[in-house]
Amino acid sequence: MFKSLKSSLLAFLLICIFGLTGGLLSGCFKEQLYHTQSYVFGTLVDISIYGETDDRARFIANHVLQDFQNLHNRLHAWKPVSEGKPSELGELNAAFSKSNKPIAINSDIAHILIDATALSAKSHGLFNPAIGHLIGTWGFQRDEFSAITVNDKDIKSLVKANPSMGDIVVKNNTAYSNNATVKLDLGGYAKGYALDIATAYLRKEHVNNVLINIGGNIISLGQHGNKPWRVGIQHPRLPTAIATLDLPDGWAIGTSGDYQRYFMLNGKRYCHIIDPRTGYPSQHTQEVTVLVPPQPINQTQAGVLSDVVSKPIFIESPENRTKAAQAFGIENFMVIDNESHIFVSKQMAQKLNWIDASVKFSTFP
Repeated sequence: MFKSLKSSLLAFLLICIFGLTGGLLSGCFKEQLYHTQSYVFGTLVDISIYGETDDRARFIANHVLQDFQNLHNRLHAWKPVSEGKPSELGELNAAFSKSNKPIAINSDIAHILIDATALSAKSHGLFNPAIGHLIGTWGFQRDEFSAITVNDKDIKSLVKANPSMGDIVVKNNTAYSNNATVKLDLGGYAKGYALDIATAYLRKEHVNNVLINIGGNIISLGQHGNKPWRVGIQHPRLPTAIATLDLPDGWAIGTSGDYQRYFMLNGKRYCHIIDPRTGYPSQHTQEVTVLVPPQPINQTQAGVLSDVVSKPIFIESPENRTKAAQAFGIENFMVIDNESHIFVSKQMAQKLNWIDASVKFSTFP
């Protein structure tokens, strides 16, 4: 929990310094800017609203945060809503583990499962929310992370069971699983989905200039005065930004890193991003950032894509990273490997403002 909070605080500070006015001191306090924070989805949430009265901005922000908290409660992978009352996802996982009898689900949950299944297929299974048992075995279904030693036989057994989104059957607002080892963990989907839900609400309410940051998953509406929102990309090994970029209206940016949810054991770093093919945390990447433009109606939206697509790129072998991005139509992405080498797509390179002008990077072919 504390690593995630530290990273989120840094993300907020970067937005304040680089995004709100371009100034170094007064950015977080400029007139017409309303800002609030809360703790949801296990991370810090920042909402900045420009050009609204404080009362209206406060009402809008509170509505968004309430929606986030409700979604968090419903989709929590291991915590009950209250004593003896599991989350909706918890109920679904319990049903999956017992039989292949359909269980009734809400229509938005059905949509999430269908969408996540399609995205998993595009990633060739590297994005796989069905591996909740593996995530739990590695100790990442907790608020704080400490070093643990896993049993190799247990990992091999879970991998051999091959739980996948394709095992889940969704029909007429019911769902069941053909594989009892499927356990859903939507931690790599829910923050992006929340951004899209918030964006739809804000546009409906004609709130035009907003920046929302959920622990490094960020979406923009409009701009800040006469300037676009500018955000920072965290350096994976230093408490500062490595670069900044302007985020146009409707664009989303998401980063997956090995520096938020991880533990160290015998000098090796084990992060929460697990390769479903091996059952072990991916260790050849420090950070992946993807930048996603607005998407057509009735397709997966920018928030979800910004959350999801960074994972298969993170896990994929170096020679296949570009293919992993292209499978989702992503042109703007950056990878920092385990030796701190930086690789940037040609399109992304044109948008980045490096904090250190002498930084060296390579472009993907």
